This record gives sequence, structure tokens and C-alpha cells, in this order.
Amino acid sequence: MTTASPLHTLIELTREARDKAGQLLASERRSETQLTTQLQTLNHYRLEYAGRLQQLLSTGIDPATLHNYQQFLGSLDASITRARQAIDQQQQRVSAGQQHWQQQQQRLSSYSTLTQRRTAALQRQTQRQELRQSDELTTNALARQGVNGLHEHETQER
Repeated sequence: MTTASPLHTLIELTREARDKAGQLLASERRSETQLTTQLQTLNHYRLEYAGRLQQLLSTGIDPATLHNYQQFLGSLDASITRARQAIDQQQQRVSAGQQHWQQQQQRLSSYSTLTQRRTAALQRQTQRQELRQSDELTTNALARQGVNGLHEHETQER
């Protein structure tokens, strides 16, 4: 059973690594969701301010206000671009985190399979030993009966 102990330790370490990878993956997914929400908010603001600018243009607007709106929309556009880039990067981190988690899960499954095979082999070995012992007991019992029967037969012949 000494070979199972290091394997058990390895399984526990791998399980911990898989769990940590899962926690990191969940965190990366939450970050992705937050970034997506921020992008939606920025898009909403952009649409809202573009709509206001359209209303002002139809009713008349002074050049300074027009310039301010254009600059603000430009900064919103830049923020939207940065948000999209951040989401792309975050999606790459999520994908890497998912691959890492899957690798850890696969390692854990491999170690579990190895443990199951070792356990089955030990059970087969134990069964063979028990069968050999049972056969030996039966053989010895039959041999004793044969010797006792031979002695009885010799005693009767005398």
C-alpha cells in the first residue's frame, strides 16, 4: 500500500491545482462579463449623446457646443475601442484558463484511472492468494483423509 500513498498525494495536489484553475477561470469569466457590461454602457452613452447631437443639429447649435459634443463622442469612440480590445484580451485569458483547467482535470482523471487499475490489480492478486490458500487447505485436507484412510485400510488387513 506504500505505492498508493504517493499516488494519493499526487491526486490531492492535482485536485487542488484543478480547483485553483477553476477558481481562476471563474474570476476571468467574471472579468469578461464586467468588461462586456462596460462596453454595453459605453455604446449606450454613445447612442444617447449622438441622438442628442442630432436633435441639437436639427434645432440649431453653436460651434462651441458642437465642438464639445464631437470631442466627447470622439473620447467615447476611443473608450469603446479600448473596451473592445480589453474584451478580446480577456477572452484570450478565459480561453487559456479553460485549457489549463481542462489539462488539470485530464491529469486528475488519469491519476484516478491509475488508482482504479492498481486497486483492481491488488484485488485480483488478493483473490488469487486466497484461492491458492483455499486450494492448499483443500489439498492438505484431502491428503490427510487419504493418509487416515490408508492407515485404516492397513489396520483392517492385519
